[in-house]
Amino acid sequence: MTAARTRLSARDITLAYDERVVSAGLSLGVPDGAFTAVVGANASGKSTLLRALVRLVRPSGGAVLLDGRDVRELRSKKIAKEVGFLPQNLVAPEEMVTRRLVARGRYPHQSPLSTWSAGDERAVAEAMDAAGVADLADRPVAELSGGQRQRVWMAMVLAQETGHLLLDEPTTFLDIAHQYQLLALLARLRDRGRTIVAVLHDINQACRYADHLVAMKDGRIVAEGPPERIVDAALVEDVFGLPCVVVPDPVTGTPMVVPTVE
Repeated sequence: MTAARTRLSARDITLAYDERVVSAGLSLGVPDGAFTAVVGANASGKSTLLRALVRLVRPSGGAVLLDGRDVRELRSKKIAKEVGFLPQNLVAPEEMVTRRLVARGRYPHQSPLSTWSAGDERAVAEAMDAAGVADLADRPVAELSGGQRQRVWMAMVLAQETGHLLLDEPTTFLDIAHQYQLLALLARLRDRGRTIVAVLHDINQACRYADHLVAMKDGRIVAEGPPERIVDAALVEDVFGLPCVVVPDPVTGTPMVVPTVE
């Protein structure tokens, strides 16, 4: 089998906050044009890894590479044109309306001499439509529910029109219907050539929608590959401490974890 092309990768990185080392010697190649889901228990290093990939956490060893270049050598706008990132716990400026917030996703494509273009307007409109927030365009973000705000932030990242989308727990605050709608949207974006990396808490959702799974424990990658190849009861118990059986999903045939805890 031909190895997947990887424009974005981490090579032997060490990640730490002050004296506390989160990961040491961590390497990951993000497969181009794939939907990669990162799973693991709380405090396993998932979010820190994503933040390192977008240069928000500086490795104390090793390097994060984009197209073979250390991201520390690249301008912020260059990275922002290539990699969109949706972190957790974002707060919108007071009184900002949805359309204006989504329009901020066009920042990497602006310059001091550029003007707002028809292309910018199209990107914002398409992003709001895809995220299901077009009807909220004139509503102040502060007045929206947690789930609505999460979809507005998602629209802002989509408006950025990057080849890579990195999302840290994007289903947070969403009800179950909107969770599945968002994951289906990410899968469609993958099918259109985007590279998706998402930290997900629900391993069954990860198995259903992602084609590449990265399982983390204690700052290490303990398994990675297609869900149907790596997900079994032993892996789930090792990573999550959850006794279970793994059966085929009755709809998709992908691995489905059924806890055996009474």
